[in-house]
Amino acid sequence: MSYSVGQVAGFAGVTVRTLHHYDEIGLLSPSERSHAGHRRYDDADLDRLQQILFYRELGFPLDEVASLLDDPDVNPQEHLRRQHELLTGRIAKLQEMAAAVELAMEARKMGINLTPEEKFEVFGDFDPDAYEDEVRQRWGDTEAYRESRRRAARYTKEDWQRIQAEGEEVTTRFVALMEAGEPAESEAAMDAAEEHRLWISRSHYECSYEMHRCLGEMYVDDVRFTENIDKAKPGLAAYERAAILANAARHGA
Repeated sequence: MSYSVGQVAGFAGVTVRTLHHYDEIGLLSPSERSHAGHRRYDDADLDRLQQILFYRELGFPLDEVASLLDDPDVNPQEHLRRQHELLTGRIAKLQEMAAAVELAMEARKMGINLTPEEKFEVFGDFDPDAYEDEVRQRWGDTEAYRESRRRAARYTKEDWQRIQAEGEEVTTRFVALMEAGEPAESEAAMDAAEEHRLWISRSHYECSYEMHRCLGEMYVDDVRFTENIDKAKPGLAAYERAAILANAARHGA
């Protein structure tokens, strides 16, 4: 059984012009011609075309494809083995690309447009995406959440490093007050709490005193926050909460 050039083009998803070109350069010459001189392709021609298109998909130049297919020392089994090796390598590469895209999607979802390496450099072992679903469920309908995402989407690695450094300065200030025996309700501790609130407002969202109070309560009510904050100094979470509440009261909240 034989097929016209139009039929073969339809089968293979290529243009008639492509098949004419393959014939002109001797890469795929049809086995038959009609009485009118039109190209007719048989099943063996279709098998060869499948091989050509496979190697072309992998990026091989046409001259190399011709060498591979016309090498008398390469048998069909060897072709299959080579194809399997090439496909396996291609699949592995595509899987790597897919994993990279997934990471990028996760970063976009959180609004943090950083590579995995940059995120580790900025945040260390803390994964800012880990609690995204929980955060969205609890605060997704608030303007603070939306504002935080808008800002985060614009931040570069350098912005995040600056924000982290400013936050660490506030933490260091609290720790120094604790070690100096300064009460959490003192003016100095309340001033540190105010700087903490302003840091949040500058970096993430407009943090009202009411919202700051809620954060302070969460620092001791949620063990995950408590453990993380207390890494700097045991009891720091409770100290920050008390200072935040005192500062809010000082401002009439």
